[in-house]
Amino acid sequence: MANLDFKLEAKFGDYVAEKGLVSNAILQDALKASKSSNRSLIDILCHDYRVDEAILYSLLSQKSGIPYQDLKQETVDARAIRGVPVKVAWHYGFMPLRFDETGNLLIAVDSPFNIKIQDEIRLQLGHGLLQVLSRKQDILDCFKKYYGFAADTVDKIVSSAGFDKTTDEPTINSIEYVDRVAGDTTVVDLVNEIIYEAFQKRATDIHFEPYRGEFRVRYRIDGILQDVNLPISAKPIIAFILSRIKIMANLDIIEKRLPQDGRAVVKIKNQTLDLRISSIPTLNGESIVMRILPTQMIFDLKKLGLTDHNVEVFEQLIQKPNGIILLTGPTGSGKTTTLYACLHKINSKERKIITIEDPVEYEISGITQIQISPKTGLDFAKGLRSMLRHDPDVMMVGEIRDCETAEISIRAALTGHLVFSTLHTNDAASGITRLIDIGLEPFLVASSLEAIIAQRLVRKICTQCSAFDESQPEVLIQKIARDLNLKSSNEVIIRRGKGCEYCSFTGFYGRTAIHEILVMSEPVKRLVMKKASSNEIKSLAFSQGMMTLLQDGWRKVLAGQTTPGEVINAASSESMGDSHFEEQSEEAVRPAFAIEQRSYQRALVPARSKPFKILCKIISTRQSNTVSGQKQELTASAENFSASGLLMRVDRALSLGDVLDLKFEPEENSGRFIQCLGRVARLEETGNGGGECKIGIMFLDLASADRVYLDNFVLAKRGVAN
Repeated sequence: MANLDFKLEAKFGDYVAEKGLVSNAILQDALKASKSSNRSLIDILCHDYRVDEAILYSLLSQKSGIPYQDLKQETVDARAIRGVPVKVAWHYGFMPLRFDETGNLLIAVDSPFNIKIQDEIRLQLGHGLLQVLSRKQDILDCFKKYYGFAADTVDKIVSSAGFDKTTDEPTINSIEYVDRVAGDTTVVDLVNEIIYEAFQKRATDIHFEPYRGEFRVRYRIDGILQDVNLPISAKPIIAFILSRIKIMANLDIIEKRLPQDGRAVVKIKNQTLDLRISSIPTLNGESIVMRILPTQMIFDLKKLGLTDHNVEVFEQLIQKPNGIILLTGPTGSGKTTTLYACLHKINSKERKIITIEDPVEYEISGITQIQISPKTGLDFAKGLRSMLRHDPDVMMVGEIRDCETAEISIRAALTGHLVFSTLHTNDAASGITRLIDIGLEPFLVASSLEAIIAQRLVRKICTQCSAFDESQPEVLIQKIARDLNLKSSNEVIIRRGKGCEYCSFTGFYGRTAIHEILVMSEPVKRLVMKKASSNEIKSLAFSQGMMTLLQDGWRKVLAGQTTPGEVINAASSESMGDSHFEEQSEEAVRPAFAIEQRSYQRALVPARSKPFKILCKIISTRQSNTVSGQKQELTASAENFSASGLLMRVDRALSLGDVLDLKFEPEENSGRFIQCLGRVARLEETGNGGGECKIGIMFLDLASADRVYLDNFVLAKRGVAN
């Protein structure tokens, strides 16, 4: 608030000094700064001299007799918001809370030393005032929550432009007015406030989304979208806000029927941000997404979430003189950042590195970067051909989208270049079959590919509110112990974030990556030459010690970096079988054949003329990760099955956690075989001797199409039975 009563502030300062929180010299300096800057004494002592804010407000409450109120625990009465105009509350810096029985208005203030202004507020509102003390930042946060983000700025724009606040659309739609309003200082300030707030909250994207009767602004923070409470009064100026953003990116503000893409550079404090802006037409108007990219990034492999072992593997791979290294994963999984970290690691004066990207996200000194331009005919394939004539040592292709790009990349690798690129596949093994599916010869893939790395991002537990989580079900703890071959489930310690102010009460702060690295060993190359399926390739890689995405995620759970729920959401559902876990529910993490309420229905194995046989090979046991046997046909007396697993009898002893390579034909003489990995998740002795046992198999990597087929087949059989 302005016009502070400095005599009262000085008295409070003396009280603070008496308590020994500051020296008299510091107090005098703080009082001088308060008088010259019109900032409150508490604000200066907290931010300039690092005095504990909670203690100061406790002393202020004692001295003034005004109670302290934590606004995070306060529910504001809607009548108080309606009764106090936004411009009055913002101008005087208070937050209206509620009316009492006698009509007095309770307000939250950050300083009681404003006697004169309190009289002005009474005259403005016509109500008696009651006060509570609250932190200045809490008042601002509460203001945004109930009045809406940048409510004061919006109110000024709407008032000065002469809009009818009761309408949802601008009253004037001429292009000239759009230009004038979009260039007005207040609109610029509003857009700047949105960008600045997003930057402060660590948002990577800002979404502007029109819907029928409403308009939403959302920030993507740590991979999760969060609403921005834009005031209802902002509706009439939405078109002008979008026009301002398009002007920043040099887009055509008249064109609203076609998608447009552009870029802008803004400075916030000492940080320069590169904004990637995309506009698309929708049923209810233009939707704009703004990607926020810092122009200066620190690329360090060790800070990407790689384990020490994986860092060693990465460093060996990127030092190879030639070959292709591929990263796979969905959009937004951090593939480009990992590639940049690899390039930054090997960037030197002795190497010529060229990249072709869509778009160039980060600029790296010493690396030649090319932006593709479909309008001018510069695509990945054409750019790659030109890159080869510039004598590069290392090349990066933003994405392999077609056979032509893949073929040029592979031939570049075969002629002595190290090539980095990305693919969109669910796991590492699927990347190999994808290359073959788009038209590459298997011998080219086997001879040029060095490794495929699958990557996902998971949210990190907030370090400020991390605590032990004892609510996890025992079956989940046992699963983690089995997957990591731990001696005991007692080694599994799980943490979670309780939620605090530092992490905006989400329990998470920042993200890290989990990885699955498939190195092209000679046995894997031989499988590729035979056009083996991704399941066979994955089985072999697993037997050679490859750690899956799920296992790498479990290691980060044990390290206290993330939660099981984050890992399960990030890792492919096909790697989880039917275990769609819910952290709070034991039933949800039990294998499907062990519970009554299941994601997939089960049915008895249908009668058939031949025994129900399964071609089975033990891939790994809990004691060893090596292959322990040749393929052999086991006559399995299967009892029932679903799209999540099998329940059957086998004629040899197995152990919990054993991984099997399965191949079976659910329907006799159908020619439709199911092949996947399975883990022994249930084990019972039959009592018949001879080592026979009943086992429950949980599918680990069943393909989506096979899962749908099995589910439909089971439902049909259950229908016949019923």
